[in-house]
Amino acid sequence: MKSMLLTDAPEIPLGDDWLYETKYDGYRAVLIWEKGNRSPILKSRNGNILNEKFPEIIHYCERIYEEIEAYLPLSFDGEVVYLINNLKSKFSYVQKRGKMTNQKNIESNAQTFPCHYIVFDLLKLKGKVKGNSRLTTRKQLLSDFFERLNLAGTVQYTDSRKLQMIDVFDDSHLLWLNVKSHNGEGIIAKKRNSKWMEDTRTKSWLKIKNWKLVNVILTKFDQSNGFFNGAIYKENTLLEIVSFKHGLSEEESKTLTTFFKTNGTLLEKSIFKIPPSICVTVACIDFDGTKLREPRFHSFQHHLEATDCNWQQMQRQLNPIPENVTITSPDKPVFPASNITKDDYLFYLQTVSPMLLPFLRERLLTVIRYPHGVPGESFYQKNYTENLPDFVTTQLVDDTHFILCNNIESLLWLGNQLALEFHIPFQPVNSEQPTEIVFDLDPPSVDEFGLAVDAALKFKSILDYFELTSFVKTSGGKGMQIYIPLPLHTFSYEETGVFTEFICRFLAQQYPDSFTIERMKKNRGKRLYLDYVQHREGKTIVAPYSARGNDKGLIATPLLWEEVNEKLTPDLFTIANVIKRLESIGNPFKDFREAGERQAFRDVLDQIKGK
Repeated sequence: MKSMLLTDAPEIPLGDDWLYETKYDGYRAVLIWEKGNRSPILKSRNGNILNEKFPEIIHYCERIYEEIEAYLPLSFDGEVVYLINNLKSKFSYVQKRGKMTNQKNIESNAQTFPCHYIVFDLLKLKGKVKGNSRLTTRKQLLSDFFERLNLAGTVQYTDSRKLQMIDVFDDSHLLWLNVKSHNGEGIIAKKRNSKWMEDTRTKSWLKIKNWKLVNVILTKFDQSNGFFNGAIYKENTLLEIVSFKHGLSEEESKTLTTFFKTNGTLLEKSIFKIPPSICVTVACIDFDGTKLREPRFHSFQHHLEATDCNWQQMQRQLNPIPENVTITSPDKPVFPASNITKDDYLFYLQTVSPMLLPFLRERLLTVIRYPHGVPGESFYQKNYTENLPDFVTTQLVDDTHFILCNNIESLLWLGNQLALEFHIPFQPVNSEQPTEIVFDLDPPSVDEFGLAVDAALKFKSILDYFELTSFVKTSGGKGMQIYIPLPLHTFSYEETGVFTEFICRFLAQQYPDSFTIERMKKNRGKRLYLDYVQHREGKTIVAPYSARGNDKGLIATPLLWEEVNEKLTPDLFTIANVIKRLESIGNPFKDFREAGERQAFRDVLDQIKGK
């Protein structure tokens, strides 16, 4: 069985005949599940079996076999994706997995960078072929099926359920704006009455791409195939990132060919090279780490200098600011000691927004703003009443209009105001109960950071004894913070207070030379202060992935527990390093909320109370 194919379209078709979906950049695949088999077959468009490449999807299917057995045989059409947010999949992560051959490495990568299978069509149900039905009929059957089995009926990048149903929209304009804000690949338009036709390219399914425009320097021309090479500067070195020929008119192609042959140096056979001089804009859908994907010529840029085509500029062009967010003074120094500008900071916020926003959403936000950068004047801000854009949501509490940072636009709007620190309470606005316990391990100074490391490991051993799942992060300053996620709407601050006091008193008694619960600073000496009173309603903690207002712009960074050792220092976690960490080790807090829902905290309270 081979997938139905889409046709490229330059514009979104409008009218009541169409419905719309997000286009995700991954591996197109059909899922075929026969009766009597616990495992389905995940087959690529080229006929390759993907089961071993994406074991997390197969393992999930095996876990729900009993629920789904009555509906077999069934077949889905869909896409294997690595979701960056709800509207964007990062193809390079899927591609990397597809190239892996070592099963141990595949399993490890599946834990760190788990993929999903997004279902957008129902081809067979209970052995009955559905492809000849109208698309709207198939969509309704699919929706009913997902609802009955309590599967993920919408795309949620934070949801661990590996089968998810694609969202369908009637309003193409709203979807397009959302896709662009989240830097997605594009949208798909489908005729409501379209049938599913195997291995057929049809104009009933159209794909409209969200092209990114990147400036490059022309470097080489290969006369044997008509391709031009383009490069950018990265740390004063020319880095070739694209090879293209599509998009050029016949006249443009002839002009460039003549220029290369007249002014270039013949390197080998039919390849001509010129010095960095001509800049052009190339349209693409993404950058896979080495090359621009699906490149095509867009325009000449005669006004640009070769040095204008650089790595930093490419990152911004690949990750444009949403059109409804106004940015002022992007070149303004924010952390001058680290050579970080406002634009660098905004790019950081865009990069970490999928990890940061789940902690900010629906929380009464307090920010610390540094309007002139660091070091400089700073102030706390909770109350926002004037000049708020439409995308910003506020909540009135005790005469204070708190911002609820619920979307990427609000985050970047705050970033433009140089809100560098994001502090949040322990519960969302719709609950009076905390969703996590946080222990703040605050040594006397950064020179005693080792105290925080030692304390974190001692906390971990106790929490492991109680069989509680815990997470750890740096504070971005001189300390560390340990998180214990809790089920939503379950435990009161009074109950969590019993636990925090018990743990802190126990540690202070067991290790009196290292820890203290003494509130008077003069009586603490060099010991680490354990503040069990800090965790209560009205108090706040710096959010994971928030920057801090120190010269180096250090980040409150989630860690893997195995990183907590004598080699750990806060200086490791700069803006640049945190971005690199996300590419190499992923997000250590990715299972945070799911772990909270599984947490057996009631049993621990009963133990402490002697029940």
